[in-house]
Amino acid sequence: MSLCEDCIKGVRHEGISEGKWETFNGVETYVGTPTGEYQKDKVLLFLCDVFGPQLPNAQLLVDDFARNGIKTVAPDLFEKDGLPFDIFESEEKRQAFDLPSWFGRHGPAASRPLLDKVISALKDQGITAFAAAGYCYGGRLVFDLAFENITSVSIGNHPSLLKSPDDLEKYFSTSHVPLLLNTCTVDEQFPQPAQSQADSIFGGGKFAPGYKREYFDGCTHGFAVRGDLSNPKVKAGKEGAFKASVEWLYQYGFGPAKETK
Repeated sequence: MSLCEDCIKGVRHEGISEGKWETFNGVETYVGTPTGEYQKDKVLLFLCDVFGPQLPNAQLLVDDFARNGIKTVAPDLFEKDGLPFDIFESEEKRQAFDLPSWFGRHGPAASRPLLDKVISALKDQGITAFAAAGYCYGGRLVFDLAFENITSVSIGNHPSLLKSPDDLEKYFSTSHVPLLLNTCTVDEQFPQPAQSQADSIFGGGKFAPGYKREYFDGCTHGFAVRGDLSNPKVKAGKEGAFKASVEWLYQYGFGPAKETK
């Protein structure tokens, strides 16, 4: 498994983060908590790309999920060693960064135990159901959690590090977790042939728990979290992927709690 050039490209989004940092079993985590009524026993695991939850883009998305009534946690699975944001600025900086060495330190085998520690701590706090939304690198972890049926809802946004069709077939045969895939035109990690394989394996009602794939034309891997919002197609794709994710979460029981009078 390896990452691609588009995994480290992007644009930093502007905005003011509203969440706060909490620590779960020693793992620092950015947390978005709804201001209104919400289901206290359910949490969305926001599984970041290689920049981690320190990236403002990720924090703003966590805040947006919370604004839609879903408590959301984004664990720092890289222990403050996510990629530096300044590599957005130039091709030279991207070329100079030693991505293979970074991945050697922070591959899924290293990040999964940290994620499990967060899940364990949340269970101790009374959380009984988890959804997972992964972006790029985080998409791999979404699949791994679903293989073990730890989660109740899966969302993969331009997922990285998947082996197709092997991981798709394993998901179909081992998981009962409904799956949403937000995909795009240019994606070396999950290219259109893999997208078509997913439709063949899961589509047409074959995957009983539920399957949907959204496709955002004119977008490139990373669009749902690091896309250039000055490009109308990319802006529409990012907003569309978020809208589809919220609707999927609501459909499978992760919507906000109804206020009681």
